[in-house]
Amino acid sequence: MGTESRNPRSYGLDKMNAREVVRLMNEEEHTVFRVMTSAEEAIAVAIEHAAKAFREGGRIFYIGSGTSGRIATADAAEMPPTFGIDPEHFVAVVSGGAVATSQAVEDAEDDPAASIQALNLMGLNPKDIVIGIAASGTTPFVLSAIKHARQKGVWTCGIANNKSTPVLAEAEHAILLDTGPEILTGSTRLKAGTAQKMCLNRISTGAMVLNAKVIENLMVDVKAKNIKLRDRCVRIVCELSTATRDEAEEALEASDWSIRHALDRLRP
Repeated sequence: MGTESRNPRSYGLDKMNAREVVRLMNEEEHTVFRVMTSAEEAIAVAIEHAAKAFREGGRIFYIGSGTSGRIATADAAEMPPTFGIDPEHFVAVVSGGAVATSQAVEDAEDDPAASIQALNLMGLNPKDIVIGIAASGTTPFVLSAIKHARQKGVWTCGIANNKSTPVLAEAEHAILLDTGPEILTGSTRLKAGTAQKMCLNRISTGAMVLNAKVIENLMVDVKAKNIKLRDRCVRIVCELSTATRDEAEEALEASDWSIRHALDRLRP
């Protein structure tokens, strides 16, 4: 298994100084960009399915354990403030539950029934899609969720960092991110985790782009929950209209800080 193999470039890791460690890690991270390029078509297919699920009122479930689960949680959590959508559209199901998002619960990933129970409690249905993420490609918690979802007629995608693994084989659609051995053997929070984060970024962002949740390259449905985001809203309104900053802020305040409504107010 590639992610569990020793990386010959880092056999002397314990003898390296800080600068050598940084340089080696930077050099190894170039692998991630090559992998992401080779996976472009597979990721694009996942984007299209996620976009369709969202458009038709379905949900995008991320299933993961350990690092993969925490990466999934971070991506799902950013969707409501960035795109103004309800939290239930992108849902991370993580082995070990909520506590596992902030600390390791290593043995939870070996429970295949837990993910099935979680999906059933949330009423998984054919409008939804399930994306299972596992660096090893063998995690029981993830694998059982994919099998269960397929049995219920739900489209499934497997993301793994090792070739010819069950998560890729059992899912209807496979995304291989073959990042190879880590500089710290088996520590998939490094290259494997970086590739997973990039992959989910592309799927979630692409799905929103295809659902017209952006105008040009601007997040027009951003939730203005703090000073920085309110300032961003003002700048976006100015970008998309002829309004001055004062006019944009006035229109936003009158529109409960909805950029779309503010733009409607400013149209002649």
